[in-house]
Amino acid sequence: MADFMGMMKQAAQLQAKMQEMQAELDRTEVEGTAGGGMVSVTLTAKGELKGVKFDESLMKPGEKEILEDLLVAAHADARRKAEAVMQDKMKSLTGGLQLPPGMKLPF
Repeated sequence: MADFMGMMKQAAQLQAKMQEMQAELDRTEVEGTAGGGMVSVTLTAKGELKGVKFDESLMKPGEKEILEDLLVAAHADARRKAEAVMQDKMKSLTGGLQLPPGMKLPF
């Protein structure tokens, strides 16, 4: 019975740490860039879009497709960075134990 109580205590501690980590991921922001910094996208580590910036030189008529492509590339860059932050936080929470391939975090 003592082992069960110890496991329950550990589970409660892990749950509290997960909640703390999720709150930290909400506050952590990453920036992705494209076009040599001409377009930047800011996301939370959980992937919420917080901001987009464009260099004024891209606001010319006929540059619409370039701007659209750069926006997609900047978002992809930010998303990769957000995923790296999330994985790093998860490693610190689980003591370096990696998730099995294909298993996603619950947030």
